[in-house]
Amino acid sequence: MLDAFREKQLEVTAALKELSSVATSMGASSINERIGRDLIRKLEEDRFHLVVVGEFNHGKSTFVNALLGLTALPVGVTPTTAAIHHLRYSDEPEATVVYSSGNREKIAFEDTKKFAVGGGTSADTVDYLEIGYPAPILKERILLVDTPGVNDLSHQRADITYSYIPRADAVLFLLDAGQILKESERVFLQEKLLKASRDKIVFVITKWDILDPQERTEALGYAKTQLAALVKDPVVFPISAESALAGRSSESGMPELLDHLTHFLAEERGRILLDNALGEGQNVAALLAKGVDARRRSVAMKAEELDRRIQMLEQDLQGKAGTIEERRLKIREEVSGVKAAARKDLERFVDEVTQKLPNVIDSAKKEDLGQYLPAFLEDTFKKWAEAESKEIATQLEALAEKTIALVKDDAHETTKRVASALGTDVKRLDVQIDTFKYDLGVGALFAAGLLGLVFVNLATGLILIAAAPALAFFVKDRVDAEYKKRAKELGPQVLKQAAEKVGPKIDEMIEEFAQKLDTWVVNAGEELHREVLEVLQAAKAARGGGELDEVSALKEIEADDAKLKAAIEHIDGLRKKLWAPEEKVRVGEVSAAV
Repeated sequence: MLDAFREKQLEVTAALKELSSVATSMGASSINERIGRDLIRKLEEDRFHLVVVGEFNHGKSTFVNALLGLTALPVGVTPTTAAIHHLRYSDEPEATVVYSSGNREKIAFEDTKKFAVGGGTSADTVDYLEIGYPAPILKERILLVDTPGVNDLSHQRADITYSYIPRADAVLFLLDAGQILKESERVFLQEKLLKASRDKIVFVITKWDILDPQERTEALGYAKTQLAALVKDPVVFPISAESALAGRSSESGMPELLDHLTHFLAEERGRILLDNALGEGQNVAALLAKGVDARRRSVAMKAEELDRRIQMLEQDLQGKAGTIEERRLKIREEVSGVKAAARKDLERFVDEVTQKLPNVIDSAKKEDLGQYLPAFLEDTFKKWAEAESKEIATQLEALAEKTIALVKDDAHETTKRVASALGTDVKRLDVQIDTFKYDLGVGALFAAGLLGLVFVNLATGLILIAAAPALAFFVKDRVDAEYKKRAKELGPQVLKQAAEKVGPKIDEMIEEFAQKLDTWVVNAGEELHREVLEVLQAAKAARGGGELDEVSALKEIEADDAKLKAAIEHIDGLRKKLWAPEEKVRVGEVSAAV
């Protein structure tokens, strides 16, 4: 199935290169660069992301190695991994430490064991370990994200829950055959995982070899019944990773799991990936069609007339600078307001919780305070972060929609002026300003609440990561007779420290959004001018300073037009074929007798 997907991917890439060829011939360098950078390169570099999640002692390390087809990581790394691992394909084993600062450091492959819990190296400043290994499954352009195993999934790192999982193409959720679906796992599924990943979870029951045939039948039935209460038609695969690593693949359940994964990635996730590329290709083709029309009209013009019209467009483009800057200034003003409001909300939150702390501490039993207080602070901070993130997302979404509406109005006026300069009708040059959803990378921007959902996932995760070191203070301290007194003294300090880290992180995320919106405003505001000008300037350069041989020029234009129409037909056909009904084979799950 992945081979079939790669064939489709190559065919889509070839169709996009047909557009690139037309753009080159027309002299539309900006469009050509866009096709290469935003479409072809992105399509060629995209990888499927598999994220492995499971509690400690669920046989995760053995399972990951079995999935890779060999013991890829040094013994002792994956069972108690302190840092997230990104496993990708490479011809030789290699490892790189990626720090939170963005710095990268190559290390000896054997040194990855230092990043295990108790391995002697703190992972606090490490973002993730990038591991390269010649494993067959990774060669299929799959990135395997191995997350730290924890004793309780509720303590799972926030960036895994709010960043990695929502972006995953498939999530492998590990259950232990000896204790299927613990209460902590059930809670994690209900409160965290199912909200973002319901349609892409594959449940894997590890250590299947510890059960006898009768126990397997009962265990599989129990697992499906329990999971069905949470997920409609759950996908469950019992796996014996030990059997797979020992060479007894047929009795391990691993081939069936791999078959399911490859079908799912190719048919479901891959189809969306290709459809996005083809849809953007259609948008680019529409721009090129306008360029062909502009070039065709330029042929009938005298050299002096062409120069005059190019000058008109250049002057009009310069005149637009004021309007574009006005839009950008409005974005900066509103973003500053969002930041200020968020800071006030944060200060108010810290004050309110600080006032509540003494009563919370006094109401808890001393012997329970060591567990209760950290949970209270974490839960309180998390609820505030989620609510605040939704509020910020709503404000930014409103700003984006208002800005898009204004830029559309600007584009309509621009279209009239460009049409006047070219001597053509407005309808033929109308440009639909709809690329912001691609530039932001959040899918369909105009789907209600989607931007808010994405921002909430991102913001909450980063906020909790920023606050985690300060909130962890209480976990490390031992409870003693003076604990309540010290908790009352230090609790406000902990909240203040957390807020000091959260505040800049909120500003950073808002600013990142604003920068993308600002860039889009500039590009969208200039798009029609830039593309038409490039085509006309290319037509002028082709004349070489003299009058044009209209017959030869028109032949070239019609040849480009024919190539463009063929490329459009190819892209339209590929997109239609991509979603055509086809007979789907559901990959069977491994039987209980494995």
